[in-house]
Amino acid sequence: MSPQERRVGASLASIFGLRMLGLFLILPVFAVYAPTLPGGNDLTLVGLALGAYGLTQAVFQIPFGIASDRWGRKPVIVFGLLLFVIGSFVAAWAPDMLWMIVGRVLQGAGAISAAVTALAADLTREEHRTKVMAMIGSSIGLVFALSLVGAPLLYGWIGMEGLFVLTGVLAGLAIVVLLKVVPAAPRPAGHGRLPLRQVLADRDLLKLNLGIGTLHMIQMAMFVVLPHALITHGGLPAPEHWKVYLPAVLVSFVIMVPAIIAAEKKDRMRPVFRAAIALVALVQFGLYFFGQGLAGLALCLMLFFVAFNILEATLPSLVSRTAPPAAKGAALGVYNTTQAIGLFVGGAAGGALAQRFGDGAVFAACAVLAVIWLLVAGTMNFPGRRPAA
Repeated sequence: MSPQERRVGASLASIFGLRMLGLFLILPVFAVYAPTLPGGNDLTLVGLALGAYGLTQAVFQIPFGIASDRWGRKPVIVFGLLLFVIGSFVAAWAPDMLWMIVGRVLQGAGAISAAVTALAADLTREEHRTKVMAMIGSSIGLVFALSLVGAPLLYGWIGMEGLFVLTGVLAGLAIVVLLKVVPAAPRPAGHGRLPLRQVLADRDLLKLNLGIGTLHMIQMAMFVVLPHALITHGGLPAPEHWKVYLPAVLVSFVIMVPAIIAAEKKDRMRPVFRAAIALVALVQFGLYFFGQGLAGLALCLMLFFVAFNILEATLPSLVSRTAPPAAKGAALGVYNTTQAIGLFVGGAAGGALAQRFGDGAVFAACAVLAVIWLLVAGTMNFPGRRPAA
């Protein structure tokens, strides 16, 4: 890649990272904090608060992408980040769960993922675009891991209100990075005809969209109940959850990096991708049968991080390779919309299942979802690597 392409990849990945860090910092501790608010003992409301972000992401992802075609990528990204900042401060102030849901809805309304990935496509050559997409996708897995380590410590120091304020500050920093570091974007070509019909009818893209939606359903549903499980079954108070997350995250990255190298450089994407999905399923079965002690919970979390990080890095790369060149923007918009739907459904359904049937029902449902995804992945066509220009 040229120096500018490396700058594009690093700066856009950092924008994604700053924004997603603000989002993911909430996950490990929100279920612990929620009972301190009026309405917070209702796990259905807790799940809705976690998943409401995904609902508005799903609604606005494609419109934001179309707006970026008409008025330019950077103005749309700035507007979306400002919405996220406002939502963060509303959530920090929220006196009850209903206002908390309002704040989360506003956070999600800043649906910039499709615009950011479209900007990456604008600023990179075809033969290097997959690398940049993989950098952006990997940043999501990285900040998710960092948030799981840092959130319990930060929660102990500054509380949930402080965490939400911090999310707003991080989104503000992302605006500065966008305006000062990201190279100038090309002039918008005007609103063109989006080939949505072609994208929605592509079977391989449909399977990839199913995959990202399923992954985030499982992730969000798990973290409705996992913080509570670490307290009740693991005997670990929330400020000390980092003692489980930190070793698990470090070990997961040691395992994940060789897997990514094998997938990309040795053309082993098919077996690595399917093995990661199988590992997600095994983790859910492990949490269901062996999640009653701290050791079992820690092992399952480490294995989940391995699979999650691999899939977060490879899925957007596969979408960028699979989509027809004229339909990349539309394909990424649909992909990010499906991801957001997964966040919402996972949070809402995870909370409802836990409320009615207990933690085990959440893990069992996640296991079924992962097995279905694995069966679908067995029928996928994996695109080959494009030759360099």
